[in-house]
Amino acid sequence: MKTWYRMTAEEALRGLESSRSGLSTRQAEARYTQYGENALQEYPGKKTWQVFLEQFQDLLVLILIAAAAISILSGSGESAVVIFAVITMNAVLGTIQHEKARKSLKSLKKLSAPAARVLRDGREREIPAAKLVPGDIVLLDAGSLVAADGRLLECHNLQMNESSLTGESLPVEKRSGVLKTEAEPPLGDQSNMAFTGSLVTGGRGVFVVTATGMETELGKIAGLMNSAKEKKTPLQISLDQFSTHLAALILGICALVFGLSLYRGTGVLEALMFAVALAVAAIPEALGSIVTIVQAMGTQQMAREHAIIKDLKAVESLGCVSVICSDKTGTLTRNRMTVEQILVDGTVFSPGQLKLYDPVQRYFLYGAVLDNDAVLHEGVCTGDPTEAALLEMALRAEVSPEAVRREMPRLGELPFDSKRKRMSTLHYCDGGFVLFTKGAPDVLLERTDRILTKQGIKLMTPEQKKQLRQQNEKWAADGLRVLSVVYRPLEQMQACSPELENSGVFLGMAAMLDPPRPESKMAVLTARKAGIHPVMVTGDHPVTAFAVAKKLGIWEPGDLVVTGQELDQMTDAELDRKLSSAAVYARVSPEHKIRIVEAWQRRGQIVAMTGDGVNDAPALKKADIGVAMGMMGTEVSKDAASMILTDDNFATMIKAVANGRNVYRNIRNAIQFLLSGNMAGIFCVLYASVLALPMPFAPVHLLFINLLTDSLPAIAIGMEPQEEELLDRPPRNPQEGILTPSFLWRLLVQGILIAGATMTAYQIGMETGGAGTASTMAFSALTLARLLHGFNCRSSRSVLYLGLWSNMWSVMAFETGTLLLAAVLFLPGLQAMFAVADLSVRQLAAVLVCAFVPTLVLQSAKMLAEAVS
Repeated sequence: MKTWYRMTAEEALRGLESSRSGLSTRQAEARYTQYGENALQEYPGKKTWQVFLEQFQDLLVLILIAAAAISILSGSGESAVVIFAVITMNAVLGTIQHEKARKSLKSLKKLSAPAARVLRDGREREIPAAKLVPGDIVLLDAGSLVAADGRLLECHNLQMNESSLTGESLPVEKRSGVLKTEAEPPLGDQSNMAFTGSLVTGGRGVFVVTATGMETELGKIAGLMNSAKEKKTPLQISLDQFSTHLAALILGICALVFGLSLYRGTGVLEALMFAVALAVAAIPEALGSIVTIVQAMGTQQMAREHAIIKDLKAVESLGCVSVICSDKTGTLTRNRMTVEQILVDGTVFSPGQLKLYDPVQRYFLYGAVLDNDAVLHEGVCTGDPTEAALLEMALRAEVSPEAVRREMPRLGELPFDSKRKRMSTLHYCDGGFVLFTKGAPDVLLERTDRILTKQGIKLMTPEQKKQLRQQNEKWAADGLRVLSVVYRPLEQMQACSPELENSGVFLGMAAMLDPPRPESKMAVLTARKAGIHPVMVTGDHPVTAFAVAKKLGIWEPGDLVVTGQELDQMTDAELDRKLSSAAVYARVSPEHKIRIVEAWQRRGQIVAMTGDGVNDAPALKKADIGVAMGMMGTEVSKDAASMILTDDNFATMIKAVANGRNVYRNIRNAIQFLLSGNMAGIFCVLYASVLALPMPFAPVHLLFINLLTDSLPAIAIGMEPQEEELLDRPPRNPQEGILTPSFLWRLLVQGILIAGATMTAYQIGMETGGAGTASTMAFSALTLARLLHGFNCRSSRSVLYLGLWSNMWSVMAFETGTLLLAAVLFLPGLQAMFAVADLSVRQLAAVLVCAFVPTLVLQSAKMLAEAVS
């Protein structure tokens, strides 16, 4: 262990004393100034100048440098200047894009950064974990992510997963304690320490911060990192492979064209210029940056719509999602519980009808307030929604939770556990020790044999127990969540243990309503139209889950409601047979959730799983898309997920799927635009080479088209808004590549049309002005045709259907590209630099007509198809 681990007994005792009030605001600010932000220093990565130099390592850039050298040798110094200027500008833009991406990543991390509950100025506060300072008193509960190292002062069945440090996935039991010497503890004795990056898997605790940031154990490990590589997404890998194969093919063709030119007696320099022109025409220089930009814009759009993407692969996978396994509470429902009815002593009341003078109602209210971790501050309840509803119930019954808690402080507790489905606290109440327990009625009724009535404590009859179960089922059938409260009088003070929860005295039940979100029903309907199968997976009572699922349209006639107990009795084969008809899974455990995800994945489905609790984390990790709740979700679930919903809304999940589909569609359309234009350039150069015509383009012409005028429409295509019918189609097959036969056919047809129009303008130039005029007309026609082609590639629909102004970015890209072309054609300085000739009005008109023809043909074909359909 290092010196940061040591803490003297005096320091720890001072921390224990300060745990009653925590640091003052002034002390915290002073220490923050002294120690700095509690953030692990990330590996700084490459320097800006290193990123800039890397822009010149691309195969295309090397080809362009070779083209510049050949231009200098051939006496075309202006072309070389333009090539070097464009290469440098492209490197600068690439460097800027890299820096912006790095800053965007940091901002996204801040959006999902953990928070810490601390005591300051004697009050509980929630602050960004980065603001923690040594000496802070931090409160932990199940699901918390430990954001600093510290010594534990209090532990209540506290367990932590320290796999981020040790690699051991089993939770570690923790204890509070202070060493009486300054010596380091024995190696491996870390049970009284909390470490940065650990996850609280059960219980609660309090610790005093001893180290933050890079002084923590995790910070020491982070400091050892000397490299970091980002994993490429499947789409990026596919595009890299495509670019490599394309480059190899084009270089082979270039070598063939060079050989043919020499064979026909063409000069070496001219033959080299033909080959270089063909290479520049063929390779889509902007493809990689365009894909990155479109993905970045897609993730920013999702963030604006409350969906934060942590993993870029999630953007691609979202378009393929075919099954969504969703939690109920907070995702499909509001997660704003309100107590509607209470059953006490055989009578149903509303919260406002409860009275403290009635002994049964008083003890029920005591149990609801005391056996509760929610906090009331300035009239606002914070904490677990169910517990907050119980406090609000007490307020409506004119009971002050603060006063009750002051008079009967907590002396011991058994924290809530998802497996036990109950929570207990010990208090001194009305002259004796009492253990209050609250939890699921079906769980507590099994442990309860008595009931409190106005006549005192009575043995509970089988008929009474039956009536209570029937009332529970009736409320559950109406979509209400039901909690029972029991208590057990104790003769003397005892340590809390699960055995004390047996033989309790039944006090009553509270029925709470968590209404479905109004947008959830439409979101479920939209999901079904999109070919996505919605499934509810919840820990709630099956009748409650069924009622909500039926209201939202998740359950349909003929569907099944499967409980966790029934799932345990099924083999995998039986589950596979019932999978399609099982719409609701209730009373499930973490193991059940993983099993459900795996069953769908065995069928080849892409599964999204939503969750918010510690117990959801394994299933979130297992799913193709793990979706955590940003508002109510634990840090464990957020850490395991690949996407976070900041508004905890199922409807946002469906929006994210639509965004994912739209991002992939826009990327595909941008690729279609770039490749079809480049294919046109290839056909033009090959045509001139085979017929021994003068070269239709100088390399600088193609460079201008590929890196300047093409990039703008491609980016605009990436910003194409969603079409209404985007979610009316089935999910994309993840095994399907980009270059499908239909996609290649479209590229071929569009490339031939644009090439035909370009070479028509070239021939007109040859007949009316010679080789220089022909090259200028071909360059102008190809540039303008490709700018117009940007409108064709916006969608499979016609511009008339989409509306010309529905994507203003496309209009602005066309206008900007046209202005750049006009500047090259008419400004004397640029004319010489780009080796263009003056064109007459008739020749300009011929260019305009030739450039417009491909778009006219393609748009006419689309409108005809729309009219037929």
